[in-house]
Amino acid sequence: MGVELPLLSAFVARLVDPEIHLAAYGGLVFPIALLVEAPIIMMLTASTALSKHRAAYHALGRTMHRLSFGLTILHVVLAFTPLFDRLLVPLLDTPAAVVEPARLGLQIMTPWTWAIASRRFNQGALIRFGESRHVTLGTIVRLIVGGTTLAIGYSLRAPGIVVATTTVIAGVLSEAIYASLRTRRVVRGAMAPGEPADVLRGRAFLRFYVPLALAPLVTLIVQPIGAAALARMPRPLESLALWPVVHGLLFLLQSTGFALSEVVISMVERPGAAAALFRFSVILCAALTAIVLVIAQTPLAGLWFGGVSGLRPELAAMAGTALAFGFAVPGARAMASWYGGVLVHGKRTGALTESVVVFLIVCSALLVDGVSRGARPGIEAALIAYAVARGAEALWLWWRSRTLRAALGG
Repeated sequence: MGVELPLLSAFVARLVDPEIHLAAYGGLVFPIALLVEAPIIMMLTASTALSKHRAAYHALGRTMHRLSFGLTILHVVLAFTPLFDRLLVPLLDTPAAVVEPARLGLQIMTPWTWAIASRRFNQGALIRFGESRHVTLGTIVRLIVGGTTLAIGYSLRAPGIVVATTTVIAGVLSEAIYASLRTRRVVRGAMAPGEPADVLRGRAFLRFYVPLALAPLVTLIVQPIGAAALARMPRPLESLALWPVVHGLLFLLQSTGFALSEVVISMVERPGAAAALFRFSVILCAALTAIVLVIAQTPLAGLWFGGVSGLRPELAAMAGTALAFGFAVPGARAMASWYGGVLVHGKRTGALTESVVVFLIVCSALLVDGVSRGARPGIEAALIAYAVARGAEALWLWWRSRTLRAALGG
């Protein structure tokens, strides 16, 4: 999955008006789409933890579909009604040249939330029953379908925002379909029928899931806040255009950290697993931090941003300089996934919400400071805020999980 955003940026950067279309995708379309889908992002974690048998799986599935329907309606309202011009454009202070491409892109992204919800729900069940290889195979399907769509759009010289959003939608829909088909075999085979009495319902379910849902929602509020801040800091168009490129590389490096959370949830109870998982998390943190620093401080930055991403030399140099300020992001994500996985396993999901509130406060405060000072390009100020906030989030989770880790021996 982490390959997708850098790949999109590389192709869009080679089409007409690349800065405008990259800014439309990274500055409005992607942040708003992520914000709308935020309540269902943790469906993967919930399904991994709760889909112990068919009764629980089907109950969670019904919740997933109801929630996805409501969020899709919200997406439609934002993309197809005057709220786009009256709310999103002034809220994010979107440059005039970016408005119409962003509107079209957000409209194309309409199926996004439901597809993401279905994919993550079914992938959780696959992980729970030892079929995680199908998560990888589903991602390969997504890359093949998305890559084919991307190649077709590029060959037709379609507008960059159309190429980017149709690629994303084609890829995620194909992955969702694959995950659904593979999960059916698990449901009919390894998954026991279960009893309705064993299903987490009502207030008990809300106490478990609402903190999980709030965690990414609070985190993703930073996306539009960040876009609004970038539009108000020095070199706004360049910063908005560079954000999906630089963030895409950081997201690619964070991908192993994202996966770690579900591994911890499903394995931490095994004898000796807690200590082994902690050692792995520390090694992963150190390795990811080193990789970012090596890329940022060597000619690899020019190779990636200029050669692979296709940015013009001035923007490639600006991206390489900015990347160094985000060096701590992937490593902090890895450690946060270790601590967060322990907390979810212990049913203390409220601590995850607390941690992202810490993230939101720290990141927002630093973004406001960056706007008020106006001392450095927006992309640099945003990455400083993002990195410090990720570190603060990981520290909070470390503190909140300390008793559970001690009990597990990790």
